[in-house]
Amino acid sequence: MSCKFPNLQMFRNNVLFNFKFSRMRPYLILLIILFQFACKDTPPQKKEEPISSINDSIPAKLEQLDTIKAVAPRTITYDYDTLQWLDLADVEKGIQIDMRYATTNNFVNEQMYECGRCFLRPEVARAVAEAHHHLKKQGYGLKMLDCFRPRPIQQKLWDKVPNPSYVTPPKKGSMHNRGLAVDLTLVDVAGNQIDMGTPFDFFGKEAHHTYTGFSKEILDHRKLLKQTMKLYGFKHIRTEWWHYSYTKGKHELSDYLWECDH
Repeated sequence: MSCKFPNLQMFRNNVLFNFKFSRMRPYLILLIILFQFACKDTPPQKKEEPISSINDSIPAKLEQLDTIKAVAPRTITYDYDTLQWLDLADVEKGIQIDMRYATTNNFVNEQMYECGRCFLRPEVARAVAEAHHHLKKQGYGLKMLDCFRPRPIQQKLWDKVPNPSYVTPPKKGSMHNRGLAVDLTLVDVAGNQIDMGTPFDFFGKEAHHTYTGFSKEILDHRKLLKQTMKLYGFKHIRTEWWHYSYTKGKHELSDYLWECDH
């Protein structure tokens, strides 16, 4: 708000005004002060943004929101109890998974698993992932051939080959049935499987760790796998170069059967 004060100069030559003004000077001064206070400028009001301008900015705001959503952490849901199990593919995607009992490429020539998922106890899965990262520094990686084996599958194997020299009796159960054992091998940086002397599940002296009839390269690869797995808490068995059991945890036998439509 702005106010225009009257021009008092025009009254200077008016005798009557000068006379009265001299007597009313205090009152006029007070009146002028009050008039100035009432006419004091108020702060400028913020100009409202036109509706059209607001509408024009909506797409930009939505684009910013999409960007925030893209970088925000996503919630991952699992189809299993992560306190009891981990799917190794969820822990380390760089490890190859070739579950032989989910195919017919095994010693019983029959598919035993509905699908080839590698489940292990959480601490075992993490230890395998650490071993894989250790090997990567040397130009190698891991390939899983068998992991947790449910007891119903152990029974099916026993029914096929009821020989404790090759298959652990289901009543006793194995480290595989506890989620504490793995069957694995080495791959190179290109993902090619390394020659370890014998195939997986070869039941003969050539599969033993003590067998020395292979080339130095094959024996060195077996030694590398053995030393690496030991470094991360696994113990080998004498008769199978591919089999390792985790020694730093205990779990009960399990009948758990994983989902295949994940």
